[in-house]
Amino acid sequence: MSKKNPYLQLDQQMVGDIYTSQEVMENLTVLCDEYGARFAGTPEEYEAANFIAACFKRYGLQNVKLETYPYAGWTRGTATLEVIEPIRRTLHCISLPYCPAADITTELVSAGCGSPDEYTALGDTATDKLVMAKSASPPDLGRWVHRKEKFERAVLAGASGFIFVSEHPGVGPETGSLQNDRPAPMPGISVCKEDGEFLARLIARENGKVTLKLRTTDINEPRTSWNVVADLPGNENADEMVVVGCHYDGHDISQGAHDPASGMVSVIEASRVLSAYAADSLKCTVRFIAFGTEEIGLTGAFRYIDAHASELDNIRFMLNMDAAGGSSRKGIVLHHWDALEPFFNTAQQQMHTEMPVGQKVHSYSDHFPFFLKGVPSSHMGDPESAPAGRGFGHTAYDTLEKVELANLRAASAVGARVALRCANADDFPAKRRTSEAVQEIVDTDPGLEGYRISLKLTL
Repeated sequence: MSKKNPYLQLDQQMVGDIYTSQEVMENLTVLCDEYGARFAGTPEEYEAANFIAACFKRYGLQNVKLETYPYAGWTRGTATLEVIEPIRRTLHCISLPYCPAADITTELVSAGCGSPDEYTALGDTATDKLVMAKSASPPDLGRWVHRKEKFERAVLAGASGFIFVSEHPGVGPETGSLQNDRPAPMPGISVCKEDGEFLARLIARENGKVTLKLRTTDINEPRTSWNVVADLPGNENADEMVVVGCHYDGHDISQGAHDPASGMVSVIEASRVLSAYAADSLKCTVRFIAFGTEEIGLTGAFRYIDAHASELDNIRFMLNMDAAGGSSRKGIVLHHWDALEPFFNTAQQQMHTEMPVGQKVHSYSDHFPFFLKGVPSSHMGDPESAPAGRGFGHTAYDTLEKVELANLRAASAVGARVALRCANADDFPAKRRTSEAVQEIVDTDPGLEGYRISLKLTL
C-alpha cells in the first residue's frame, strides 16, 4: 500500500513544470557548446561559473556568490611515447592531470587491471619501470578500482612512470587526475585500448622485454578557482540547511556533457522549480553549490568545507548529483546512514518513482569531504549497480548529443523532491557523526581502500 503524499500539490507543480520545459537541456547546451570543457584554469571555467550564478539569480535564489579559493593548477603539455625495443614505433598518448615534466627510458611491465593482487605479483619487477594498468576494474574483486589507486600502487611499488589503458574500444585515451590538488610524484599518461593491447602483445611475445621512451612537458603552478553558492532560505530555521551540489568543471579533452554537466544542470533545474513553487513552504534552507576543480581532487568541495567549518553542524543532509543526468537510475546512495533508509523509502513510496535506496560510499566525488566531516551525505545513482567502466566518460566523446532530456528531467525531479522532503522534515533522522565514527568506516569499508592507499602515499 502506497504512502499518502503530504507534498502532492508541490510535487505535481514541480514535476509538471520540469516535464513540460526544455530549460534543463538549454542550460546544458550553453555549458557544453559555449564553455566547452570548463577545465580548471581556463577562461571557460570562470565564464561557466558566472553563467551558473546568473541562472541562480534569475531563478530567484538569494546570497548568490562566487567563493574564490587557491589550488594547485596544471597545464597540459605535449606528451610522446615511443617503443624503442623490440621494434620502433610512436604511439599516441596524453598526459594525465598533475603529471610532471619528465623524460624516461625504461622497460614496461603490466599490472593487468591494477588489482592489489596483481601489484603484489609484480613485486620488485615494477621498480624503476613503466607500469601499465587497464582502466577496467578487476572482474573478481567485487569493487571498483579507481585510476588514482592504480597509479598510487605503482608509486608505492617503486615505478618510474604509469600508463593508463582505456578499457573501451574506439574512444581514444581516457583522462583523469593522478593526484588530489598537488603535482604527481612521477609521470602518468593514458593510451587507447587498441595501443594498450598492442603493448600487452609485445610483452607476451618478447617475454617481458619491451623498452619505451616517455617524455612529458606539463606545467604545475598555483591558480585560483571558484565555488558558486546560492540559497533558498528556510522560513522557520534558516540556519539549518540541506545542501544539493555538483561540480561544473570538466576535463580539458572533452565537453564533459554527462560527467559532470548533466548533473550540474539538474541541480540548477531543481533550484528553479523549488524557488518557483516551494520557496514559501521550506522550513529550512536549501543551499545549492556548483563546486569547482572536482576533476583534479575534489578541491572545491574541500575548500568549501574549510571555509564553512562553523556551519557543518547545521547541515541536515548533503546530496551530490555528480553526472546524475545520465542513464543510471536516480536512486539515493547513502554513505553508511542506516537510520535514513526508512525516511527515503517512505519518500520513494510517496513519490511513485524509481528511486532505489541503498548504502555505499566511495572517495571520488564531492560528497566525500562532507562525509569525512561526519555530515549526513549521499549521491544520486544506482545503489545496486555492479562495478563498471566509464564508457565514453573522461574521453573526447563525452559530448552533448549523448545526454537525453528524459534523464535530465528524471534527475531534476528526484533532486527537487528529495530536497523538499529533507528541508521540511520535522525530525530529520540523522545527525553529524563524530570523527571517531567516521574513522571506523574509513578503516573498514572495502570501497574506501583507494583512499587508504592515498593516505599511505601522503604519510
